[in-house]
Amino acid sequence: MASVALLSNPRSTGNRSLLPQVREFCAAHPDIFHYEVEDVGQIGEAIRTIAMVNPSVVAINGGDGTVQAALTELHSGGHFDGSPPPVAVLPNGKTNLIALDLGAEGDPIKALQRVLDLVHSGELQEHVIERQLIALDNDGGRPVLGMFLGGAYLADVMLYCRNRIYPLGLPNGVSHILAAILGLFAIIFGLGGGRLPPKPEPMTVSLVRQGEFKGKFSLLIVTTLEKLLLSIKTSESHGTNGHMKLLATDSNVGALFRMLGATWRGTLGQKPLNGVHFQQGDEIRIEGKRSNVILDGEIFEAKNGRPIILTSTQPVPFLRLAA
Repeated sequence: MASVALLSNPRSTGNRSLLPQVREFCAAHPDIFHYEVEDVGQIGEAIRTIAMVNPSVVAINGGDGTVQAALTELHSGGHFDGSPPPVAVLPNGKTNLIALDLGAEGDPIKALQRVLDLVHSGELQEHVIERQLIALDNDGGRPVLGMFLGGAYLADVMLYCRNRIYPLGLPNGVSHILAAILGLFAIIFGLGGGRLPPKPEPMTVSLVRQGEFKGKFSLLIVTTLEKLLLSIKTSESHGTNGHMKLLATDSNVGALFRMLGATWRGTLGQKPLNGVHFQQGDEIRIEGKRSNVILDGEIFEAKNGRPIILTSTQPVPFLRLAA
């Protein structure tokens, strides 16, 4: 039995320079079973093979899209007898939202060494935490599992950052802040297109959770992470139980600034804010003529008569790498 199974996606941004070091580290530690994929379409076969070696931990070396595909196979593919082992996410890729939420940041090699140390020390279970996953279904097939979904104008800004700012070669953090500033500028002044994010066109959505509310939103986030975006964290009473959290902001500048002010003070979710919807639930339905959403880097679209349905899974184990 391998102590750790490591799944690497060489096409993830960080792996373009890091992968030789990862291979060297694995060669020096024979209790690591290292499986590399050339694209996410091979992850199903990778997880099937990993299940055969029965590892204590599955570590994922890739971006959020790689993590999403791996989680879907781990918990929906039926490859393991019983429950899959806990998942450790190395800090790699562009956004690293999932890795950061699980306490992994900095050098991926050091994070991998931390995983090995926890396995060998016998303290592994003390660092296992549980999170529910978001199960997305919009075509009736097998749901796709993930942990962070962005929609409405936020999805447009995320795509703008991916397609227009990342190619500039700026550090990831700088790229994210620059995209957020330009998106906010476009909302305030009603501009867009060209070198700016597209002109804000908030979509109409319907969200069902023990009732329903409708509106046009400039921001839509659904997540099971503690940190929502750009290290923003909800209040402690709403941010630590791993359930699906919904944040929707009406498409006006006042509501957006009230939301930003609450997140700056760390009070988001403590009390109602006009134009800011913050709830938790086990099922969320998204409908509209232009209802594109991004779940951990993958784009999905709700079409007329075929909504996007989000449900929460049973809690699944992850490995928190923070001391």
